[in-house]
Amino acid sequence: MTTVGYGDLVPETHLAKLFACAFVFTGLALGGLILSRAADYIVEKQELFLVKAMHWHEKAGPAEILKDFETNKVKYKFIVALTLLLMLIIVGTISLSLMENQGFVDAFYCVCATITTLGYGDQSFSTGIGRVFAVFWILCSTICLAQFFLYLAELYTEDRQRSLVDWVITRKLTFSDLEGADLDQDQVVSAAEFILYKLKEMGKINQKDISLLMDRFKDLDVDGSGTLTKADLMLS
Repeated sequence: MTTVGYGDLVPETHLAKLFACAFVFTGLALGGLILSRAADYIVEKQELFLVKAMHWHEKAGPAEILKDFETNKVKYKFIVALTLLLMLIIVGTISLSLMENQGFVDAFYCVCATITTLGYGDQSFSTGIGRVFAVFWILCSTICLAQFFLYLAELYTEDRQRSLVDWVITRKLTFSDLEGADLDQDQVVSAAEFILYKLKEMGKINQKDISLLMDRFKDLDVDGSGTLTKADLMLS
C-alpha cells in the first residue's frame, strides 16, 4: 500500500493476486488521503509551537506571533516536516540496528530505500517485532517524506513570488507603465488603476479578470455615472 514492495512476501494464488490489485489501488488512495490529512494536522500544530518557541525570549504578543506565523507559514511547515523526517530516519535506523541486528550503514541504507519507496529487498524487516514496527513506521515516514517535498516546492514557489513582488513594488515607473495603467485612457492614472496594474505585474490577476469585473460593473452602473449607488442596485 505504501509502494515499497520488498519482495519478501508476495501473493501466490490467482485470488490473492486479484485481491492485491484491488487492495493496492484502494488502500493507496484512501490511506494516502487520510494520512496526508493527519500529517497536515500534526505539522500545523507543531509549526505554531515552533513559532511560539522562537519568540519565547521576545516580548511579542499573540498578534505579532500570529502575524509572523501567517507570513512565514510555508517556511515553518517545511522546518517542521524536515525535523519530523530526520527524527523518523534516526528512529528507523536505530530500530533496524536493534531489531534486525543490522550494521549502521545497512540500517541507514534500508531506511533510505524504504522511505523513498524503492524497496530493493536486499535489506528489509524480517523479524516479527521488526515487521510490527515497520507497519507504523513506513506509513508515517513515507507520508512525511511526501509532505517534505511538497513544502519544499511550496517554499521555492513562494520565495520566487515574493522576489517578483519586491521587484514590482520597488522598480522605477516608466512612461509606458503609465500608459499601460491608464485603463480609461483619460491621461491620468488613479490609485485604483495603479493597484490593478501592479497586481497584473505580480501575476495576481490578469486582463481577462479585469475585463470581466469591468463588464459586471458597467451592468450594475445603470445610470452610467461611473459609481455604484443604492439606486443602481434597485434598478439593476
